[in-house]
Amino acid sequence: MADSVTQTKFTLPEASSLGLRDQICELVSAAINSRVLSADKRLPSCREMAEQLGVSRNTVFAAYGRLIDLGLVVARDRSGYYVNPLIPTETDLQTADAAVAAAVAGSQAPVQFESLGLVPVDNPLNWTSYPYPFIYNQIDPDLFPVDSWRECTRLALSTTQMPAWRDDSVESDSSQLAQQLRQRLLSSRGIYADDGEILITLGAQNALFIIGATFAHKNKPIAIEDPGFPGARNAFNLTGNRIIGVPIDENGLVVDALPTGCQLVFTTPSHQFPTMVTMSQDRREQLLQSAEKNDYLIIEDDYEAEMNYFNARSRSLRSQDKNNRVVYIGSLSKTVSPGIRLGFMVAHRDIIKQARIVRGVMMRHPPTIVQEVVALFFRLGYYDSHIRNIERRYKKRWHAMNDSITRHLGMLHRTSTYGGTSFWLTGPAGFNATELSNRLRAKGVLIDIGETFCLNGDNRSFRLGFAFVPLKKLDEGIRLIAGEVNRQLSATAR
Repeated sequence: MADSVTQTKFTLPEASSLGLRDQICELVSAAINSRVLSADKRLPSCREMAEQLGVSRNTVFAAYGRLIDLGLVVARDRSGYYVNPLIPTETDLQTADAAVAAAVAGSQAPVQFESLGLVPVDNPLNWTSYPYPFIYNQIDPDLFPVDSWRECTRLALSTTQMPAWRDDSVESDSSQLAQQLRQRLLSSRGIYADDGEILITLGAQNALFIIGATFAHKNKPIAIEDPGFPGARNAFNLTGNRIIGVPIDENGLVVDALPTGCQLVFTTPSHQFPTMVTMSQDRREQLLQSAEKNDYLIIEDDYEAEMNYFNARSRSLRSQDKNNRVVYIGSLSKTVSPGIRLGFMVAHRDIIKQARIVRGVMMRHPPTIVQEVVALFFRLGYYDSHIRNIERRYKKRWHAMNDSITRHLGMLHRTSTYGGTSFWLTGPAGFNATELSNRLRAKGVLIDIGETFCLNGDNRSFRLGFAFVPLKKLDEGIRLIAGEVNRQLSATAR
């Protein structure tokens, strides 16, 4: 006879985003996978499980039916529900685990790697548990329009919409999304492009890697801002390009400092990454003239162009480009969600044609279902409503941060900015942002250290992002930072 009913007691979680049926499936499958329930063990009956969890028998019956479909559970006539006996036993798994662990412990990798010179993202995985996460590229989850997104997902999964994403799209993109980008985003930046001049990417980072791979064979250096976006440095390095740092000032990239012979110049003119300064119109015109004169292309990462709280947005470089010298990059990470991983690039059709081939070798195309959901998000007006909401909320936080930094961190130099979602602060000679970061982390405060962004390893600066920190916590967090800054400055002065 089979083993008696397991004595394992099941309890529903206090909070879960899943329905009751799926919560029960999660409980049982977790117990099986963690070996709390071994193969061929009988599960509680529907009545017993319903009494344990305080749910209806029908809910338990539906959950067991789902577990049977998944192959984790089997039903036996007049006997009940059992863990599938074909699942490896605990002894089998322990033996296999021990063998694998022993093999791994005593082995060496078949190849040895030298440093690739890449800059990793150095934030703890549990950053959301910190009271004051002043780190960048995070958004407030409370601002995400869940109901609108759910409606677009439902529509994309309908029978009439399914053919748009169900079949193999080879290397093509959603025509609906390309149309919405032209009408909603690009036109607002003064950019007009047809389908052959737009490529959908997995965010701006993917676009940069594609560009790096597309131009690497030309064996000419790429100029990047210093300090600048480490993701661009990583993408260009990993694709075999040589990079040269170019300084920035209060007007953005210093065009006069550009080296001769470069093939590409990467810049973030709307809000320079990471200092947040905005490139002046005179500097933009100078850069475009230099590109034509010295025969190079400009990569314009139009980063956080939407987040301008004081005056009209500056004209994009692409909108002023009369000679097809600008490759324009945009992303939905800051305006919708980083997790969606969608971006786009606009360039001359010959560049896009080659970039499409390179992207196809990497991953064919971004998931079409996601493209269709985003296209609906635009078409139904949800994006316009959402962008107004986050602009309004972030503007309040910007002013709160600005006021708090003025009150508590006036001993540091701050770059002038007209918006965005972060501030760039620099200490005097001898100031150490890494030491500051380590001391703050122990107090529940996270910051981005400047060394990450600088080619020369300058570590006197740090960045404070405020998009995730609640408004009511901003001043308290800044005061904690100011306390540690004053301690370090006092120690340095001794």
